[in-house]
This record gives sequence, structure tokens and C-alpha cells, in this order.
Amino acid sequence: MTYVPSPHFTQNWALSKPSATGKRGIVVSQVRSAAEAGVAILDAGGNAIDAAVGTALALAAVEPWNSGLGGIGFALVHRSGQPTAEVVDFGPVAPQGLNPSAFKLTGRMKQDLFAWPEVEGDANIHGPLSFAIPSSTAGYAHMHAKWGKLPLAEIMAPAIALAKRGLPQDWFTTLKVGSSASVLRHYPESARIYLPDGLPPVAPYQGSPGFFRLGALPDTLEHLSRAGLRDQYEGDIATSIIADVKDMGGVLSADDLHSCNARILPATQYKWRGHTLELAGGLTAAPTMMRVLDQMATVPLGAKPDADWYVALGRAMKQAYKERLEGLGDADPLAAETCTTHLTVIDQDGTMVALTTTLLSSMGSRVVLPKSGILMNNGVMWFDPRPNQPNSIAGGKRPLTNMSPIILRDGDRPWFAAGASGGRRILAAVTQMLAFVTDFGMTLDQAAHFPRIDVSDPAYLSADRRLPSDVLDALIADGPTEFVEHGVMPINFACPNVIVSYDDGNRSGISDAASPWSAAVAQQ
Repeated sequence: MTYVPSPHFTQNWALSKPSATGKRGIVVSQVRSAAEAGVAILDAGGNAIDAAVGTALALAAVEPWNSGLGGIGFALVHRSGQPTAEVVDFGPVAPQGLNPSAFKLTGRMKQDLFAWPEVEGDANIHGPLSFAIPSSTAGYAHMHAKWGKLPLAEIMAPAIALAKRGLPQDWFTTLKVGSSASVLRHYPESARIYLPDGLPPVAPYQGSPGFFRLGALPDTLEHLSRAGLRDQYEGDIATSIIADVKDMGGVLSADDLHSCNARILPATQYKWRGHTLELAGGLTAAPTMMRVLDQMATVPLGAKPDADWYVALGRAMKQAYKERLEGLGDADPLAAETCTTHLTVIDQDGTMVALTTTLLSSMGSRVVLPKSGILMNNGVMWFDPRPNQPNSIAGGKRPLTNMSPIILRDGDRPWFAAGASGGRRILAAVTQMLAFVTDFGMTLDQAAHFPRIDVSDPAYLSADRRLPSDVLDALIADGPTEFVEHGVMPINFACPNVIVSYDDGNRSGISDAASPWSAAVAQQ
């Protein structure tokens, strides 16, 4: 007998994720407890901005590998009654003292997770020289001061409670910590927290998992709730950050922190299918998304996405990425282990917030600052380590990123808000969720469970193997295509979080089925 093994399937099951529905507020987050924190803030009288800030701060305690006080990001805020959305830009900026000469090339290309030329000691990927200025907290401070309703202490109370409870010690935590363990072990505080006895924490074989404390983070959150979020840039927390960075040989300075402020900018407006798409613009994936939509505008639409539509979308994304990489410079290196988070909020008045924030890599720089418990980003990895490139390393420079929060408005009413985590895969996920709902009239439940394709590079495409055989055949015929699973790991597709506000007053929110902790939670 001749036996030919079939492809290995990690998941011999069908995943589904419940949506949340209601007529009041909804929060969608990559961790259910953080979404519940956001809803608690809405229940206490907060608005969507309060809930978004509170949810983001809660994620620092319950999803530390993706975001936190050491991160960066962008938010779109469309306040009820206002004609257009505004962008809160707290994106990455290199420290002023960052010197390109500190990143010496080995002459080799990275052979594991990254496609940049290799730097000696991976100094651009982990460690103290990989830090971009941590601007997330500045973004949250600006949002709350400008538009929030509740006192800061109330908004931060859920995050503090979650931090004091600790990080859940279940199988997903083991997986996330284990994937970064080989680098975490090089940094003493990171190893002390995440690698007890030199190994990742492991969930109990039976019973309920426990929780473990993330160093000084609970104390830092409590201090910020009393002193204000700007203390991270101008007060005691800032002093502790700079002391730790100096001890480690980093270049992030007190001036970098003091000058760190979010910018409020008008959202980019793009006409689409009789509505107006609002995007973060600038150094995000927004220009690339608009190029994809330009090419898709004349593609015939059937009752559902068919082979011709998927082929057209694949071609559009390949062309848009080709233009992006040639004209704007690269970002989120191909196959890099990017781990971002996205949250989406609507309040009972109809204000919508789409907020994406990240440490860039999973566990960012892998460096936890001992005095504050802040896990720092590795935003320097966004830059090309080669000199004289569009995106080369330079002090004070802003790199290109792939974050893509969007809001779709009908007139001046925001009704669709979305974004995703997943580096280069964000664009494909957000674009397809938008198309499934607006072009094909799917419900949010249908759209969230419909198989997708991904293009992260002009050269090839990956496709969910659950797609119909005629679609897969057409994609193969059109160019290099890999059939992949949509699962927890490997992460082959981005994780979109979406809210739709319907004309009849009903709202619906949902997160990606393959993200084990994520959830949409509605006010009752």
C-alpha cells in the first residue's frame, strides 16, 4: 500500500464567536475582561472616549504582549453630532538621540522572523536601543482631557483592579510567553516576571488557572490614577523610566518624554459606495487601503464574494503593496511577529471610537522596566536599518506603520467602525470586513465568520483553506498561493474587531473567531 499523508490540520473543529447586540453601548476588545471594563465605564456614565481609554489601559494588565503603557498607536473618534471624525495620532517617534551608527549590519538577512538585513545583536529588535518613545499614555491623556466625561480615577479603576488580580495563567498565556521566552530571558525583570524558574508559567493540568503579578505595573497604574497620565512624561514615573533606561544603556531621554504629545488631526475622507470612509491617514495603512478600494470600485458584485472577486481583490492588494513599498518605504517587516491590539467602542449617543495600539513585536522590546513595570515597545524595528532608504533609522523620525482604524459614516452619522491587529495582515482583514458588510449585505455575524484571503507582500497570496474549491483554484491559477488555516497559531490572518450601528437603533459588535480571549460586550 502506498500512503500519502494528507495536510496536517491544527484545528479539526469549526470555530465561532458570539456577537453582542443591543441599543446602547458596545465595546469590542481582544480580551473579554477589558471589554467588560469598558462597559462598566459606560454604565457609570462615561462616554465612548472614556470607555476606549479605560479599555486600553485595562489591556495593559491583561494582554501585555500586545500593548500597554510602553506602546504607541492611533485612534479615530467620531463624536455624535459632529460632521466628521478626528484622528488622535500617538504614533511612533524615534528618540532624538537615536544614532543610526549604533545599528551595524552583519551582511546577512534575518533568517527567522524578520526580513530586514540583520543588525549586530538584533539591537533594533529587542533591548534598550529598540525603544521608540512610548506615546500611548500621552494619547489616552489627550483623548480623556479633550472629550472625556468621567474623572480619570474612575476610568482607571477597572485597569487597576485587573492589574492587582494579575495576568491569567492559562494555556494562551503559556503560548504567548513561550513564543518570546528565548529573548525575555536576556532581561532580568522580564525573566523574573514571565519565566519563573527559567520557564514560561504553565496552566494547571486540571481545575481553574490562577493569576500572576506583572511586576510594578499595578503600583504604576495606581500612581497614574492619582497623579494624572502625564506623570509618565513629566513626573515620578518619567523619572523612573529614564533611570532604568540609562542603567540599560538606552538613549530615550527626559526631553523625549517631556515633548511627547498626541496630535489631533482631521480624518482622511474617502467616498465609498454612497458613504464616506474615514481613515487615520498619513503614516498608517490608509493610503494603501484607498488604493485597494480604487481598484475594486469597478469590480462586478454578485450575491456573495466569488472567485472573480477574490482574484480581483488579491491583484488589487498586490499592486497597492507594491506601490506602498516602492514609494513610502517598508513597515512591519514581512513575517515579523507583530502583535497589536484593536478595540472598538460605541456609546448610547452614537459616538464611535476605533483605536489601534501596539508594542510592535509580541512582547515588544521584551524589556520590562523594573521600577515601573512598563513593558517597552520595539518601535525602532519599524525602520529600515539600511542607510539612505525612505524609512531609514534617524533620531526624531516617524516611521510608516500598518495600523488601520476606520469609521464609515452615512452623512454625518458614524455607523461602521473597525480595525484589527496583525501587522501587514491588518489591511486585508479590515478591507474584507468592510466589503462583506457594505458590498454584500452580510450581517456582522456572517461577515466575521466568512473566510478571507491575505496579501502581505506583492509576490504571493494566502487563502483560508475553507474557501470554496473554485475560489482556491482561481487564486492558484492567478499566482503563487498558499492554503492556510485561520487559527490561534500560526497567525495567518489579522484579528478584526467591528461594530455596526443600524438605522433602526440596533447595534452589533463582534471580534475574530480565532482570537481565544476576545469578545464583544454590550450594555444591558
